[in-house]
Amino acid sequence: MTTREYDLIVIGAGPVGENVADRAVQGGLTAVIVESELVGGECSYWACMPSKAMLRPPAALVEARAVAGAAEAVTGGVDVAAVFRRRDAFTHDWSDESQVQWLDSAGIDLVRGHGRLTAERTVTVTAADGTETRLLARHAVAVCTGSAAVVPEIPGLADIEPWTSREATAASEVPESLIVIGGGVVGVEMATLYAALGSAVTVLVRSGLLPKNEPFVGERIRASMEAAGVTVRTGETATAERTSEGKRLTLTDGATLTASEILVATGRRPRTDDLGLAVVGAPRATDGDWLTVDDTMRVLGTDWLYAVGDVNHRALLTHQGKYQARAAGDVIAARARGRQVDDADWGTHVATADHRAVPQVIFSDPPVGAIGLTEAEAVAAGLEIRVLDVDLGAVAGAATFADDYRGTARAVVDTRRQVLVGATFVGPGIEELVHSATIAVVGEVPLTRLWHAVPSYPTISEVWLRWLEAFGRPE
Repeated sequence: MTTREYDLIVIGAGPVGENVADRAVQGGLTAVIVESELVGGECSYWACMPSKAMLRPPAALVEARAVAGAAEAVTGGVDVAAVFRRRDAFTHDWSDESQVQWLDSAGIDLVRGHGRLTAERTVTVTAADGTETRLLARHAVAVCTGSAAVVPEIPGLADIEPWTSREATAASEVPESLIVIGGGVVGVEMATLYAALGSAVTVLVRSGLLPKNEPFVGERIRASMEAAGVTVRTGETATAERTSEGKRLTLTDGATLTASEILVATGRRPRTDDLGLAVVGAPRATDGDWLTVDDTMRVLGTDWLYAVGDVNHRALLTHQGKYQARAAGDVIAARARGRQVDDADWGTHVATADHRAVPQVIFSDPPVGAIGLTEAEAVAAGLEIRVLDVDLGAVAGAATFADDYRGTARAVVDTRRQVLVGATFVGPGIEELVHSATIAVVGEVPLTRLWHAVPSYPTISEVWLRWLEAFGRPE
């Protein structure tokens, strides 16, 4: 068995692992990444990039058809083969060669295989051919293995080989019909995509769509999906089976649904199976579980093990994982140099934004963007708030963006401090509005200052002025 020693060992070569290693190397450490699949991880090959690459062509058509003068030039529908080719270009046909080249340029070593903790600060990597490499960490090990789709324990479901997000984003053909189980982000985006590509889509939810968002979001998305021919049905699955007609679900009320493919989008689980966490000796570090960390991403009860990204369950979003990674890499390098770093004294290099300032864009039709607290969350947190709702269709920039524009923007204001604590947008073209709201929330910018941040006219950003007018200028 070959033995190699580094300052830092990173398990998982997705965007999170890459960023942890890169920041540590920039801080003067040596680092190696262990990867069992493709360098670039879930986001690059089976999630963010392929899904958005496929969602953009139908969205562009929708936008063109909403503007007189452009609508008349649209004479056909989506070219499905071209959509798949575009996806393949973004995934480099599932080749990680360019990502490996980046690791080389950044001075980060790569060991391929399954990494498992076998002692304190020790990772044993088993390659596909069975050979083993022992890696020793002088300072830290970072677990950046991400998450995987949950397949519900429904009798017969595993036997009919349902799609997860991986199969949905890697498919080469459009199923004639598709049942999506789950109304969260993945379920809504994949239902939107496959309906646009020509599949007859049914979405099965327990309650509503996008339940973690403001209630008006799910209502608007449901109306839009149904207008596009998607059937949204409420119910729970009792059993699943394969029949001569396709894959069939029997619901608890006795109704049946049949489709060519079934996609499960009911949540994520941590990829911590067979990670060897028993050797860590921490009470909250167990194989198969989420790992609990402090704001420096160090696993509670340890002084050398870090868990960054999805695996710590703080915010299952690529951009938040990369944010955590930058903090963790800097902290690991600082601690290696002997600095005593804790949550209180490390300022910008701890990941505190995961608590109340997580932005997200959902690429539905229309898109949804949100940052911070919803109204219900703010009330539950005990804040004194005002909710400011604006009809985006009445904003000049939105009216010129699309004919018969329909959209809503909600601001949640902490009235005691007079700062924004949450914002939600739903409507065409709102994707790039989210970061301005993120800056206002994270920066706790007083509304008295926002009066002097004048939005350009005519743009959808003029919603900021409408919010301020609705709140009223302080005396």
